[in-house]
Amino acid sequence: MNDTFMKEKPIFHLLTSMALPMVISMLVNAMYNIVDSLFVAQISEDAMTALSLVYPVQNLINAIAIGFGVGINAQIALHLGAGEHKKADMAATHGLVLSLLHGVVITVVSILVMPTFLRMFTGNETVIQMGVTYARIAFMFSTVIMAALAFEKIFQAVGRMRVTMVGLMAGSVCNIILDPMLIFGIGPFPKMGIAGAALATGIGQILTVAIYLVIYSTTQISVHVRRDCLKPDKKMDLNLYAIGIPAILNLALPSLLVSFLNSILAVYSQVYVVVLGIYYKLQTFLYLPANGIVQGMRPIIGYNYGAGEDARVKKIYNLTLAMTGTIMAGGTVLCLVFAGPLMTVFSSNPETIAEGQTALRIICAGFIVSAVTVTGSGALEGLGKGTESLVISLVRYIIAMMPIAWALCRLLGPTGVWHAFWITEVITAIIKQSPACRNIGSEAFLLFMSIRFR
Repeated sequence: MNDTFMKEKPIFHLLTSMALPMVISMLVNAMYNIVDSLFVAQISEDAMTALSLVYPVQNLINAIAIGFGVGINAQIALHLGAGEHKKADMAATHGLVLSLLHGVVITVVSILVMPTFLRMFTGNETVIQMGVTYARIAFMFSTVIMAALAFEKIFQAVGRMRVTMVGLMAGSVCNIILDPMLIFGIGPFPKMGIAGAALATGIGQILTVAIYLVIYSTTQISVHVRRDCLKPDKKMDLNLYAIGIPAILNLALPSLLVSFLNSILAVYSQVYVVVLGIYYKLQTFLYLPANGIVQGMRPIIGYNYGAGEDARVKKIYNLTLAMTGTIMAGGTVLCLVFAGPLMTVFSSNPETIAEGQTALRIICAGFIVSAVTVTGSGALEGLGKGTESLVISLVRYIIAMMPIAWALCRLLGPTGVWHAFWITEVITAIIKQSPACRNIGSEAFLLFMSIRFR
């Protein structure tokens, strides 16, 4: 299959055609997560609690799979752009094998530590037992998850976004259908409770991998997993991890931030903790289109960078920034005008709704500016500069956000936390775009930020 279309097609058409399938698949996946939680909630409150306690570990596993997949994606796209097809094949082969090894290790470790992990948060033996039951089944599919993400990023690296859309949607729909059947024992299936929810998720993931394997085996693709590429290559593996590890940390940092903010807000009232949780649920949907566009951008910008198309790289970045900025402007208007109705979807408590409206209207002040951070981080990952992307996230979530939130909370009360969101986005954007960064950052990071790629 000819992969040169990524440096030949008009940029706007190329970017939209690559991004739209990702937006659709991410939306379906978000809906599946909500539906899954709704079915588990019908079992009992203990079951929902168990699922919530297992979630951080489950999220970490997904972060490892996605983050390392970003490394696979970047290396393949860069080598294809440079015309180095053998190295692209090696990146795909090593990436898949390492992903499978990650899955085996994670399966063993996560299952062994789960009972102890759960007891750190609850003494309720029913909750612990439910959590262990769910985790043992769900984490048995860790290797499947790793394989799915590896193939997903391989297909994305060569521009086959529709393949990943079909795979993700099929897996999500399968899970949604099987959830009530296995949880409540509908039709020929036994009533399995929370174990059924875990099994439904696992079967959906197997279906996704099966679709990827069938399409990979029956269609032409410009990258191949090859036996002769299995020979050790320290440089290739280091390059995969150099992008993958920062990407993993990028995905894990928001969870750390949420835990920190919860500890601050809980001192005042549980209402503020609920409001923060609702905001992050809304944020998932608000940022979906922007994140989809960034995912579509990664292989395109990586390919063109590898091909030496500097002028085209600049255009891709600027167009992506304009598109994400427009989307986030729409999100700003939505939160300003419909803050009340949005909160009522998740709560009927008048106090929660009132505080939530205030929070949304303050936080959304940083949405448009956040487009700079989201686009910049995605572009750096696409260029193979994972460490520089991590720097952005560290500034955004840890160095700036945490101390600002703590300080403003002391001055303004809980409202100070909401102000910390937009202030952090402004600070991060200014730091990234300022010429003053020449004296404090890495050369690659500064080179990119000044839109001078070589």
